Amino acid sequence: MPTQPRTHNQRIGQWGESAAADHLTAQGWTVLARNVRTSYGEIDLVTQHGDVTVFIEVKTRTSDSFGPPEVAVSTRKQQHMIAAAEQYAAEHNIDHWQIDVIAVEGSPGMKPVITHFENAI
Repeated sequence: MPTQPRTHNQRIGQWGESAAADHLTAQGWTVLARNVRTSYGEIDLVTQHGDVTVFIEVKTRTSDSFGPPEVAVSTRKQQHMIAAAEQYAAEHNIDHWQIDVIAVEGSPGMKPVITHFENAI
């Protein structure tokens, strides 16, 4: 279980990751790991969908003041995700993988609005 988040943004991020994991599980996906640390950064969710391992970056926003959550996945973040996924795949002998982004809008106590961008990076 992840440690208790300290800041508002950490609490919102953890809520969004849980909402994304619940959404995927309801769709028949298997969540293999959460908050995996690599030397290139963290992978929010490692999941299995069919014969493909899917690395998921979750972005959560409580409002659209700064645009939708997915716009926060910068080019630099994409590069780190690719490197982290490659490292994890090599260490676990995974041949078939992809990186998805899940955008979560809302806040704790609300039903989240979830948009799943498959093979996004």
